[in-house]
Amino acid sequence: MKQDMILILDLGSEENPRLAREIRAMGVYTEIHPHDLTAQALSALPNVKGVILNGGPNRVVDGAEIDASQAVYGSGLPILSLDHRAAPALPGSGPEREQVLRDFVFDRCGAEPNWNMENFIADQVELIRRQVGDRRVLLALSGGVDSSVVAALLIKAVGSQLTCVHVNHGLLRKGEPEQVVKVFREELGANLIYVDAVDRFLDKLAGVADPEQKRKIIGAEFIRVFEEEARKLQGIAFLGQGTIYPDIIESGTRTVKAVKSHHNVGGLPEDLDFELVEPLKMLFKDEVRQCGAALGLPDSMVYRQPFPGPGLGVRCLGAITRDRLEAVRESDAILREEFRKNGLEGKVWQYFTVIPDLKSVGVREGRRADEWPVILRAVNTVDAMTATVEDVPFALLQHITARITSEVKGVNRVLYDLTPKPTGTIEWE
Repeated sequence: MKQDMILILDLGSEENPRLAREIRAMGVYTEIHPHDLTAQALSALPNVKGVILNGGPNRVVDGAEIDASQAVYGSGLPILSLDHRAAPALPGSGPEREQVLRDFVFDRCGAEPNWNMENFIADQVELIRRQVGDRRVLLALSGGVDSSVVAALLIKAVGSQLTCVHVNHGLLRKGEPEQVVKVFREELGANLIYVDAVDRFLDKLAGVADPEQKRKIIGAEFIRVFEEEARKLQGIAFLGQGTIYPDIIESGTRTVKAVKSHHNVGGLPEDLDFELVEPLKMLFKDEVRQCGAALGLPDSMVYRQPFPGPGLGVRCLGAITRDRLEAVRESDAILREEFRKNGLEGKVWQYFTVIPDLKSVGVREGRRADEWPVILRAVNTVDAMTATVEDVPFALLQHITARITSEVKGVNRVLYDLTPKPTGTIEWE
């Protein structure tokens, strides 16, 4: 690895992601690791120049206060200790906070500001080649930003050793399976296998209301589909994934309670037949986009709106039914069309519709109609860790409401979610 590294040890602080991003913004690479890092694990990390011990309110685990391992204290590396119980060593914001970090990173640690996407890509290409060798990789290609950037990295690293698999699980947005096949087969020349597994996934999800269970079912079934496709091929030994840093952070550690399990973190079966290749797992969302641009991917792909791995399965709240799923798909298509017509495409980071598993009374053609509500969500964010709500013009919300209630079967209400992250998350499940 060409980059110097500052190591952040997780001792329970909820601001670790913010701290990591601040140091990366200075041009110095940083990673967050568990507090009980062993000497062997520490020695395996390249170019570590210093360690930040970031304590927080979750510093007690299993009834005992945690601390860094003796391997860290005995390493001889410069250490900056941030303890919430004492006078704060790091101001909450402003130039003083930045100066404390700069003094530690550059003066005490002697780190060089050599964190950039060109070096990151070069490092990942080298690591992928070393990991994969002459064997083959199977990539779950949804067509979203994360999997597209992984595909570009893998093509650069191992070329024809990569086989992409696009699975239509019935939870994609309107027209997406056709678009993914067209872009990757015809425009990028990828070796792409298309799998129609709609009935298979929806049958597995029938009657399942718990969101965590849904995510795990979707993640596990994805792996099974890939295993079946791999058995039809020769020499597949690796599974490529678009796991990114917020996926790992939000899935929880011993000191930070999980926000939610991500299908590619918490839903993988224990008897997985592949070794994982996850070259983006230490990048935040905006860094993934920077990586894609540096790899030469078109803007239409790099800045494509994010879409969760479980797809519309986490926007059809509760137990998924085919009619309600179709209502989510159609209402989402209307929202996206109207945002595009009104200049909000590219301005708003993510927007979508959600339908809960409940009905309310309404009036249709002069008669009582018990139908679903549609919830609109439109948020802006940099790193997906926090988000603000877009101030959509009221006249446009009225127009979208009129279209959805008249064009989408089974819907009689439209609501707009005004909740930022936190306290809400971006998705509803």
